[in-house]
Amino acid sequence: MTATITNMFPYDPELLDAVQTPPQSVADVIRIMLSIEATCSDLDGLKWFNRVYLQVTQAVANRIASGGFADPAWLAELDVQFARLYFGAVSAALSGQKAPECWQALFDRRDNAATARIQFALAGINAHINHDLPQAIVTTCDTTSTIPQHSGSQYADYTALNSTLDSLIDSDKKTLNVRLPGDELPPVSHLEDTIAAFSVSAARESAWRNAELVWHIRALPPVYSSFLETLDGFTAVVGKTLLVPVP
Repeated sequence: MTATITNMFPYDPELLDAVQTPPQSVADVIRIMLSIEATCSDLDGLKWFNRVYLQVTQAVANRIASGGFADPAWLAELDVQFARLYFGAVSAALSGQKAPECWQALFDRRDNAATARIQFALAGINAHINHDLPQAIVTTCDTTSTIPQHSGSQYADYTALNSTLDSLIDSDKKTLNVRLPGDELPPVSHLEDTIAAFSVSAARESAWRNAELVWHIRALPPVYSSFLETLDGFTAVVGKTLLVPVP
């Protein structure tokens, strides 16, 4: 099924070209994100999610390089599989294919000047963690002959990132708390409560639990498809709530 191609920005074909080749390494992931960063204007909501994600990926790469994980190869593979889903969503949305609903919510609004930069960042994080991450974990385990379980070293490495991610997101919550063009927000708005309620660590824990579930139901295609469809729908509702413009 295809949809109408809507290029909100004149450089959208360049973005589409940047994500056509799936990354094979963490270095590839960073290179593609840097290309997106360099291409997007400040008036593009995608830029602000991509910037946060780039910071996170660079932090992961630094920790892998410093020997900060028990199973660095597994973390690197997860990073690549995870990013492929993001780049795939960008490709689908910009080429008129059917993107996941949770991602489409962001793409449909990425030029809304009344929305804050942090809202786009959180909407992207919501789609990527709540919808994409369980699938990336399962694919990574398939590729590395491991199993997603709370007792494994992979889970320990996975949760070891939480404090770093929370620190980065907390910093971005402050620096990106302006409207898309960069002008100040009103002193009191619904956005404050929305930002305060969003927890990356809690979302990542939920994603791991969903990965454990997906691991067991993937051999049952109708159940698997139904679960992913429901997950996408729920995540899309959260994303649309995160993107309600600030008055």
